[in-house]
Order: sequence, then structure tokens, then C-alpha cells
Amino acid sequence: QVQLVESGGGLVQPGESLRLSCAASENIFNFNDMNWYRRAPGKERELVASINVGGRTNYADSVKGRFTISRDNAANTVFLQMDSLKPEDTAVYFCNAHLLSRNYWGQGTQVTVSS
Repeated sequence: QVQLVESGGGLVQPGESLRLSCAASENIFNFNDMNWYRRAPGKERELVASINVGGRTNYADSVKGRFTISRDNAANTVFLQMDSLKPEDTAVYFCNAHLLSRNYWGQGTQVTVSS
């Protein structure tokens, strides 16, 4: 069973930064793509950023220019660098690994942006 463990969440003020990490229990090249999703209170789950096996990235319009997804293949870890955070970025952030019809999820990490 694939395990994904997120870390790096916390409470920050607007304009500050956080870096989330997602450590996978196996080689991330095994997956078509690695993704970060988030779910804010009362809202649907939203795809925030993705990176495919070729390194191509994609972002939600709401985070373009502020968030950066990257990966360390040797460490089987995916990162989400979040800059210029806004209160509307407050959510539980989930790491996802996608392979064909299968999806694997981490337990989530809380990000709260508040003054």
C-alpha cells in the first residue's frame, strides 16, 4: 500500500510563506503525476498544483504566480512552496499520487492564514 505523509502546515499571517512536503513510500516515478489538493471549510476539494512524470507543472488560477510545486526524486518527496499567502488559502492540503485509475492520498495538513 502506498503511503503519503504530508508535513509543513501551520498558522501564518497574510503575505507569509510555507513549504509543504509529501514523502512517498515508493519511487514517485511510479506515478503518472503527483498533486496537491486542498479542501476549505464548506467548499469542494480543489486541485491546487500538479507535476507529471516529465516534470510538467500545472496550477489552479487562484495560486498561479504564488505557489510552486517541485519534487526531489532521490528523496521520493514532492513539495509545495506557497508564497504571498492569503486568508482564502486556508484549507487542509492533501498530497495525491495518481496512477492510471488509482489514487492514493495522504492524511492532510492544515494551513491557516490569519492575522
